Amino acid sequence: MADQRTQEKYAELALKTGVNLQKNQALMINAPIEGADFTKIVARKAYELGAKDVHINWVDDELTLLKYENAPDEVIADYPEWKVKLHDTFAEDGAAVLNIRSTNPDLLKEIDPSRVAKSTKAAAEAMKNFRQYTMNDRITWSIISIPTGDWAQKIFPEKSKEDAVASLWDAIVKIVRVDKDDPIAAWEEHNAALKTARELLNKKNYKKLLFKAPGTNLEMELPEGHIWKGGSAVSEKGITFNPNMPTEEVFSMPHKYGVNGTVSSTKPLNYGGSLIDNFSLTFKEGKVVDYKAEQGEDTLKHLLETDEGASRLGEVALVPHESPVSQSGLIFYNTLFDENASCHIALGKAYPTNLKGGAKMDEDELDKHGVNDSLTHVDFMIGSEELDIDGVKEDGSTEAVFRNGTWAFDIK
Repeated sequence: MADQRTQEKYAELALKTGVNLQKNQALMINAPIEGADFTKIVARKAYELGAKDVHINWVDDELTLLKYENAPDEVIADYPEWKVKLHDTFAEDGAAVLNIRSTNPDLLKEIDPSRVAKSTKAAAEAMKNFRQYTMNDRITWSIISIPTGDWAQKIFPEKSKEDAVASLWDAIVKIVRVDKDDPIAAWEEHNAALKTARELLNKKNYKKLLFKAPGTNLEMELPEGHIWKGGSAVSEKGITFNPNMPTEEVFSMPHKYGVNGTVSSTKPLNYGGSLIDNFSLTFKEGKVVDYKAEQGEDTLKHLLETDEGASRLGEVALVPHESPVSQSGLIFYNTLFDENASCHIALGKAYPTNLKGGAKMDEDELDKHGVNDSLTHVDFMIGSEELDIDGVKEDGSTEAVFRNGTWAFDIK
């Protein structure tokens, strides 16, 4: 367990740099019951910062599993209206939302993937309005993680649960820069570096990106008016916040009809408590037309069949191989971390904010611009030290963007 001061520094970072909590603002926290002590530290510090209300939605892996094992299909396929109203009420009030994600990656490995798919789709449909608040940056929100026993032992299987949790705390503290004397200042410096990278890509304004690596040969068109983002974001009310902690990426959107070729995963994907590993997808005119996976192929099938947009891409993100997450040498089985160790792409919904004027467009306008829509948004990792990326300019010429898994030009 990290000591009290370290946990307090982490809580302060999540509140001040993550959601950037304002005085007289409400805060909603989604947290694992196993992390109750840390969550109470966050709540106390939130009130010290002037929060008018702190509401916590507790998550318990054991109870989640019991429900999947015993509840009838009609319950699994239903998402309670009271939960929808709860989230919508906080969003309408301009609350900040902090998600603490620490689920056991193997939680649902013995559960029928079709039951997980039904539950996931029901939740996505019910929470569609709330998702507009986060994906359009109408409110401030952030995702962090803390160690839990089963998750830690998945990463460090040779260690006792107590030692595994301690090791995972050590890794997380370093990766999110809480080990620095002033983590908030360290994040300001980090955000400035990501801003340099995204501004360079926005100036380049590539028409296409070409990805090549073992098992990957992919051509990706970028929509006209696409915007690269990364690091901190700015809410509708002008509040700067960090949606993901850690974050090492700059990201934009592919054209929903402009992706062709094959791409292979380089890290396991934890989707809904089930692992999908060593998988590949083949695209034609933006849509997945073939797929295979050594592990979790049925789960991948259900993901792709969520809706029409689930078989198209909504995000492309560039992460240099030397990122702190990658250099840790660990596979976290947690997308928040693993996606920041590796270039990645996402099946499903695109962030409208990655298109000029996109946050104010309706669904028809977004579709005309090549912006994908879906109930889901699932990142998976395609980067390694063997990945090369070329950018295609408006005049058809190409230049190196990534070589051997890192930037081909100077990013300071």
